[in-house]
Amino acid sequence: MYSHEAVEQNGFAIISDVVSSREIAGILGDLQDSTLRRSRAGVRHALNSTGIAQLSLHAELLKIAQETLSDDAFPFRATLFDKSSAANWLVVWHQDTALPIQERHETPGWGPWSVKEGVIYAHAPAEALSQVLALRVHLDDSTSDNGPLRVLPATHKFGVLNDDAMHLLAEQVPPVDCLVPRGGVLAMRPLLVHASSKSQVAARRRVLHIEYAASTILAEELLLKVAGNPMSGPARGMTTSHSPS
Repeated sequence: MYSHEAVEQNGFAIISDVVSSREIAGILGDLQDSTLRRSRAGVRHALNSTGIAQLSLHAELLKIAQETLSDDAFPFRATLFDKSSAANWLVVWHQDTALPIQERHETPGWGPWSVKEGVIYAHAPAEALSQVLALRVHLDDSTSDNGPLRVLPATHKFGVLNDDAMHLLAEQVPPVDCLVPRGGVLAMRPLLVHASSKSQVAARRRVLHIEYAASTILAEELLLKVAGNPMSGPARGMTTSHSPS
């Protein structure tokens, strides 16, 4: 049972039994047959896969996103993180602050800017990021041994932080390992300070990190770029990097 109050209070929530084993098998088959460009950590533009685009519109995932953000919430980006003994990596404490943008317009509070695989990104202010929710769909069990996501609860309330501030919080706030069973979902705010360590076992840890927004309108001249999404269309509602994890 999902409650958006937990996400608002702690910055994250774990929901079990959201995606069925049959659906996961279909996604894994789709990924195996896909021509999507892969990196050592996984796939950056995973929403360009038809199967993953369909998964992003899963009734339960949309329900979680819409309950948290707005009735118009929609998926705009997906990333596959694939950690294994052959591709083992760690990520230090960080926040997810970069958003894909349709066109670059210098706007106060936005930046620095970058371009990755042809997509423009800008680091966003807290106001814009408050309109984003990530749903991490676990294609494998995430255990204490295979490099699970580790979070600092409630740190999303402190806005966009610099490295020194995050390091200080890591010394003050007891971390929580997000252990999520296969088919479960971790809902999290992008400003929640999080990290992950290397896996200690051979078991893979594959996670689809799907991000949802309340609107394509980010600021007066900035529009969110929606990747391979069947729900992309007119801007709605909101008026106001992705590191592997």
